[in-house]
Amino acid sequence: MTDQQAPQAPQQDMPLFNIEKIYVKDLSVEVPNAPAIFLEREQPQMEMQINSESAPIEDGVYQCILTITISAKIKDKVAFLVELQQGGIFRIQNLPAEALEPALAIGCPNIIFPYAREAVSDAVLKAGFPPLMLQPVNFEVLYMQQQQAKAAAGKPN
Repeated sequence: MTDQQAPQAPQQDMPLFNIEKIYVKDLSVEVPNAPAIFLEREQPQMEMQINSESAPIEDGVYQCILTITISAKIKDKVAFLVELQQGGIFRIQNLPAEALEPALAIGCPNIIFPYAREAVSDAVLKAGFPPLMLQPVNFEVLYMQQQQAKAAAGKPN
């Protein structure tokens, strides 16, 4: 008789990172100077603000919200204003504590951003303007800047 080993069950403490859901939490489009703004021939000047925040929903499940605000002006008139909250629900388990914050601040926004980019482009197009393609965002650099700012704020002068 040969002695066979039973297949081992997957380790329970293996890190896990799953996307549970990507969704639009809130989307607002305003064209306050329509219809006159559509007669302008100049390219609008864009200003973009981006922010991400995350919070636990339940044990091992987190929500990450990427907020993008875009204001476009032609001369001194607002052409359009888009505010988007693109959300994601992520199952993140068995990560070391020091890896959880970067996963939520870098990894999750990187996953959500392409969806937010598409939602903004569609919203701008439906508002009557040419599609707006947002440039890629380096969330790792943003995270490092936030960490440096926290460290600098914590140091006495």
